[in-house]
Amino acid sequence: VQLQASGGGLVQAGGSLRLSCAASMRIANRYAVAWFRQAPGMERSFVAGINRSGGRMYATDSMKDRFTISGDNARNMVYLEMNSLRPDDTAVYYCAAGASVIASNLASRTAYAYWGLGTLVTVSS
Repeated sequence: VQLQASGGGLVQAGGSLRLSCAASMRIANRYAVAWFRQAPGMERSFVAGINRSGGRMYATDSMKDRFTISGDNARNMVYLEMNSLRPDDTAVYYCAAGASVIASNLASRTAYAYWGLGTLVTVSS
């Protein structure tokens, strides 16, 4: 499966962005999907994910309060709605998919076999 992320950009603190991830094939019930991010000088880290049964997980309570991950099965799309953005949300955001991801490793970068190119989100103060 090929993934393409889009929707990044420059936004002021407190603003919102919606990231999109287009998959080249049907992913519903076949792949877990997730968003990761990588800030300059940092490792790539988990943001949010949906397992194959539709369960959602967020990396932190703060992200759970501000971000929403969702999918459009008919369009093979996954979204990350981000609200109340902060400067420390600045990063390149990646979408990922994995056929063998389970609930216990949903947040594990190494569990995902397929990655899209990232989309840059810059939050200014």
